[in-house]
Amino acid sequence: MPNENETPTQGAPAENAEAKTERTFTQAELDSIVKERLKRDRERYADYDELKAKAEKFDAAEEASKSELQKAVERAEALKAELDGIRAEQARQSLVAQVAKDSGVDPELLAAMRGTTEDEVRAHAELLKAKIAAVPGYKADPHDQGGTHAAPPRRDIPTIF
Repeated sequence: MPNENETPTQGAPAENAEAKTERTFTQAELDSIVKERLKRDRERYADYDELKAKAEKFDAAEEASKSELQKAVERAEALKAELDGIRAEQARQSLVAQVAKDSGVDPELLAAMRGTTEDEVRAHAELLKAKIAAVPGYKADPHDQGGTHAAPPRRDIPTIF
């Protein structure tokens, strides 16, 4: 007859109950097993703190090295950009000087115009030539003496006051 304390969820039928006996542990035995397992795990990871400290030092050194390298790269990029700008300005000045020589336009006036390609600078030189040619010429004032004296008042303009 089945044991009255046995519940249906406990498993095996009553006939096999005697054949299958499971070992039970006391609390002291269980505590001993758990302690032994924890001891083995602690021994396995005993140098964890030391390795963690070394890894942190390595990461800090790598970061510092990367920062120095990054700073050097940024400085090199800034210098390269500055050099490219200087080269572009020199190329433009050379181009403006050549176009001014070819077209007969004052290089200072032509340099003040925009344009970076030869075609743009030549187009501006032609525009300047046309505009300068369209301005009527004025005779120099004989009383001016090279611009050192103020021009005498013009008598053909009526005085308002």
